[in-house]
Amino acid sequence: MVINFVSLLPIFMFFALAILLFSGFPVAFVLGGVGLGFGFIGIAFDVFNFIEFFNIVSRIWGAVCENLLLVAVPMFIFMGTMLERSGVANDLLNCLQVLLRRVPGGLALSVTIMGTVMAATTGIIGASVVMMTLLALPVMLERQYNPSLATGTIAASGTLGILIPPSIMLVIMADLLSISVGTLFLAAVIPGLILASIYLIYIYLRTKFKPELAPPLPDDIGPKTRIDLWIMIFRSFIPPIFLIFLVLGSIFAGVATPTEAAGVGALGSILLAILNRRLTGSVIKSVTERSALTCAMIFGIFIGATAFSYVFRSLGGDDLIHHFVEAMGLGSWGILFLLMGMVFLLGFFFDWVEITLIVLPLFFPIIATLDFGTHLDPTMVVPWVAVLIAVNLQTSFLTPPFGFALFYLKGVAPSSIKIQTIYKGIIPFVILQLVGLTTIILFPELVLWLPNKILD
Repeated sequence: MVINFVSLLPIFMFFALAILLFSGFPVAFVLGGVGLGFGFIGIAFDVFNFIEFFNIVSRIWGAVCENLLLVAVPMFIFMGTMLERSGVANDLLNCLQVLLRRVPGGLALSVTIMGTVMAATTGIIGASVVMMTLLALPVMLERQYNPSLATGTIAASGTLGILIPPSIMLVIMADLLSISVGTLFLAAVIPGLILASIYLIYIYLRTKFKPELAPPLPDDIGPKTRIDLWIMIFRSFIPPIFLIFLVLGSIFAGVATPTEAAGVGALGSILLAILNRRLTGSVIKSVTERSALTCAMIFGIFIGATAFSYVFRSLGGDDLIHHFVEAMGLGSWGILFLLMGMVFLLGFFFDWVEITLIVLPLFFPIIATLDFGTHLDPTMVVPWVAVLIAVNLQTSFLTPPFGFALFYLKGVAPSSIKIQTIYKGIIPFVILQLVGLTTIILFPELVLWLPNKILD
């Protein structure tokens, strides 16, 4: 009986984590607490040694504190927060809606394009969704936009930052999967643009055939002369686009590492704030505090996840998963769909940080052995699956009951916007995300063409 109980400790550990994540305690404390707690249970049953707790400390130091790649995370966070707080993003939205005033659903298309641009500057989904809700939702409602279309567009476009480089999530995934950040960035570019394009096509077609959903921008709003229009473009549109190309281009061209490019991006965001005359003491203080809090949250989860994964593996969790998957006899495609289904279902309840740091370390040894025959080059399986997981994780922000983008949006939306309206608005976009995921599963060259083209 004792032997059977001990062999099931990893399962109990996983269920304890799932239950306690709903307790409201910080995720970092839950991960670390469950790991340490089951370490002591393992000591009681003589399957874990007290000295192994010191191994957790050394792993935290080696995998997190000494990992130079993770230095890019705070600087990308700073860059995105500075662009938001300095008003650069607000100016960009105003410019886009003027340029697209004659296009059906022009304001909704502008929000989607801005979400795509902001995705290429920061992977902070909460900041992107909150910022675009504050900037765009009141304007869309004032223009008599359909509330469900407006909220769905903002929530979906705000989550593109998780996929389009330089995504913080991709940096973390590259580290967990032991692959190049540059390779993963390149692999995610086309899928991210495909997803954004699907959103744009959907919004355009829906508003073209139902124009009452998205009335056009009045003619009296915006620059009155062509010269004023070009001044607005050069002041509000070109600078952030140039910064994005500077950051991503330096990484893709091999001129700079992701960490160095993140430093360039952080400096560039400060320069843009100076050029716009918005770099004040209060802005610097706000950006610094919010960046520090976000970094503390992410790295706290890193530390907790390291403790959890070490104890889980020490108690035989890896072997248990391997035996379970082998016993199912699913084959490579079956394992892939099992993984995709698991990530999708976890997205209903957990954030991408928890899903990434829990699922990837457990499935990485299995992912590395998958063989899809002529459908895919075996050497590119890991980056392809990583991008599939990244696209899949897009849905984790939109699927109720714990879609975090929905909470972010509801928290700052006018009181007239009910949660039911938001749920109704995101349903088409979740379906579109699954369409995008299916597309890159069927056509892996969409993921691999760019890294193969540039890296070769």
